[in-house]
Amino acid sequence: MLVLGLETSCDETGVALYDSERGLLADALFSQIDLHRIYGGVVPELASRDHVKRMLPLLRQVLDESGCRAGDIDGIAYTAGPGLVGALLVGASCAQALALAWGIPALGVHHMEGHLLAPMLEERPPQFPFVALLVSGGHTQLVQVDGIGRYQLLGESLDDAAGEAFDKTAKLLGLGYPGGPEIARLAQDGRPGRFVFPRPMTDRPGLAFSFSGLKTFALNTWQHCQAGGDDGEQSRRDIALAFQQAVVETLIIKCRRALKQTGLKRLVIAGGVSANQALRSALEQMLGELDGQVFYARPRFCTDNGAMIAYAGCQRLLAGQQDGPAIQVHARWPMESLPAL
Repeated sequence: MLVLGLETSCDETGVALYDSERGLLADALFSQIDLHRIYGGVVPELASRDHVKRMLPLLRQVLDESGCRAGDIDGIAYTAGPGLVGALLVGASCAQALALAWGIPALGVHHMEGHLLAPMLEERPPQFPFVALLVSGGHTQLVQVDGIGRYQLLGESLDDAAGEAFDKTAKLLGLGYPGGPEIARLAQDGRPGRFVFPRPMTDRPGLAFSFSGLKTFALNTWQHCQAGGDDGEQSRRDIALAFQQAVVETLIIKCRRALKQTGLKRLVIAGGVSANQALRSALEQMLGELDGQVFYARPRFCTDNGAMIAYAGCQRLLAGQQDGPAIQVHARWPMESLPAL
């Protein structure tokens, strides 16, 4: 089955073609970072308009690169949520219109299920069951995954997700958008041990997360440096390192607990924050100590992309799932509510 995947949940327009027998044939992505950078964050209306502008050119590009024609496509998968409603509607409307015109089924895909399954696109995909750490801009979750659609939420953030905390902390330090890569860049030259940030909610049992306090701690630390006349670039680097270390160690502690609780030895990390090299290195070390395995997607498939939507949609379309002609999107959508395959 040849499936067209469309991703428009936030600020990246992704289009891809995935074949159930040949794998990923082509994918294209346009990032709106430059569009939103001057505002310090995503402007929903601008995001929606840019998706409209980029969708069809990217679709033509993917068809050309794959050597396929519209008549070869067997189904369309699109991101139906969670995300920005206006942005989601662009992809959903385009998918349903093309499905009607081409006489093929369309299916709305859960954005986080797409992230969770993105490592399946790699040469060494994980086998079920496994524990998944989903860390994107708006989500930080630990999930036990027994199969596609067989998800048990183990723990999630009670306030800011890890990605949000990175972006907000970067903004407080006067850094650019998006904040995650900026924090990681500065942290490379930070001096270890100058600042020590708390590891939130690790002094109590459970798998819940909380990162909003780290943002406040970073702000107070930076203001203290400024008050003492120490507001140079090195202080930013030291704060960035201390903040990143706190987030990474907190995630490591919770992942270790989740693996122990479930008795599993395989961990999948997915979402935009999974591209952070410090986090990947720490997870690899931890899984090595546990004689386990860690899996993640290549960096370009960690952020939002059409390939993960095409793959996830293909699995569900093969199982006979499809949507009716009504256009429905979901700003919020619990992943545990998805049907199992």
